[in-house]
Parts: sequence; structure tokens; C-alpha cells
Amino acid sequence: MVRPLIAGNWKMNGGRADGLALAGELARRARRADAARSAFDLLVCPPFTLLLAVAEAIADSPVALGAQDCHPAASGAHTGDVAAPMLAGVGCRYVIVGHSERRANHGESDQLVNAKAAAAHAAGLVAIVCIGETEAERTDGKTLDVVGRQFEGSLPPSVTPDNTVIAYEPVWAIGSGRVPTEAEIAAVHDHLRTLARARVPGGERLRLLYGGSVKANNAAGILAIANVNGALVGGASLNADDFWAIACSCP
Repeated sequence: MVRPLIAGNWKMNGGRADGLALAGELARRARRADAARSAFDLLVCPPFTLLLAVAEAIADSPVALGAQDCHPAASGAHTGDVAAPMLAGVGCRYVIVGHSERRANHGESDQLVNAKAAAAHAAGLVAIVCIGETEAERTDGKTLDVVGRQFEGSLPPSVTPDNTVIAYEPVWAIGSGRVPTEAEIAAVHDHLRTLARARVPGGERLRLLYGGSVKANNAAGILAIANVNGALVGGASLNADDFWAIACSCP
């Protein structure tokens, strides 16, 4: 059985005081739950400005630290960017690459996401590779084609079940409150599992997360779907009660 991962993407939210309070509360809950052998892994991905402070707040707890992006180069003249080795140096274990907001707002291609994932692997980080279709693509019946193309194009040769997580986030569901039906989620995740088995050695163990308006009141149903191995949570991850409730919904 694949152990679920519940990841919180804080996006461009949170000052130091709020971030420390949230991280500290999650760390306290996770320490207590760890004693009872919790059924999930917990991850927080704050803005770059909070990484070091959050790393200190969650130290000696089961909560892992991740970043929201990285540059494909390990160093160089890239003003305003952050390299994967820098993230590892402040305690990150994960990094999100290819989020739809990066793809849309910064024009990131599958090729660039592929390079970022490779950079994450080279730095010893787990890459959370995001894929997902737009509403127009779903309406046109292209969902499986789109996610399949992104899956194949965004994964470097270095991918393994231990250094990569796939997050399926339909673009139209992110932050909208709209969620695909359980059957629609299942169809995509089943397709991704088939692709994973064909592409990745040990692909049966590759963690496939669902993301897009995951909340405490719908998490149990989503997390019970076959081949859904956790969730990438946006807005609800900014509230400790909501995020913890989602994590505790893991079957």
C-alpha cells in the first residue's frame, strides 16, 4: 500500500507571524499523532521568505518542508530565482514544479518542468510534478490526452517512485470550489497509474495526488478513490484545523 502524502501549498500567502503559528501548530499535532502511528505523511510548502523560519518551527516533528518552485540550474546569473541545492540547504525535502499557475502565469512548458524536476532530483529533493487540464480541454474531451502528454513530457529519465510525486490538479478546479466527480478523478488517476507502470520502474508505488478545491468536507471521498495517494491542498492548508482534518481523512 502506498502511504498517503498530504501537501499544503501556501502559495503567495503568509507573513512570518502567521506562518510560524501555522507551522508550529501542525508540528505539535503531528508529533502527537506520530506517537499513534499516523496513516499519512504531512508536508508544508510556504513561500521562499518563510522556508528557514518554518524549518525551525517544524524541527523534530514528522512534518516535512517543501518549496513551491526551483530553477533548473544549480547556480548562476539568474536574478530572483532559487536553485534546488539552496532549497535542500535550508531543510527542504520536496519542491513543487509545474504548478498550473506557473505554467499559465510564467509560460512554463513541459520541457522546462522536466528540467526543474531533474534539478530537484540532482539536489536530493522529491519533485512534486503538477499536471492538469483546462476547462476547455475537458469540455473537448481531451483530459486524458492532456494529462498524458504532460506526464510524459514533464518527467526526466531520473524519475523513481522515491524521488517523484505526481499531482493531478484540473486547472478549472483550483480555488474555484468546483471539484470533479469521484468517477472523473478515478478515470484520470487510473490512467496515470497505467502510464506510471509503463514509464517508471516500480510505478505501482509512484504517489499520485489529487488537488483542486480539496476541503475537509470532501477529502474523505476523494482520498478513498483507488490510485489517489494523497492531496495537494491550496487554500485549506492555510488553516490548521482544516488541513489537519483533511490529513486525518486518509483511509
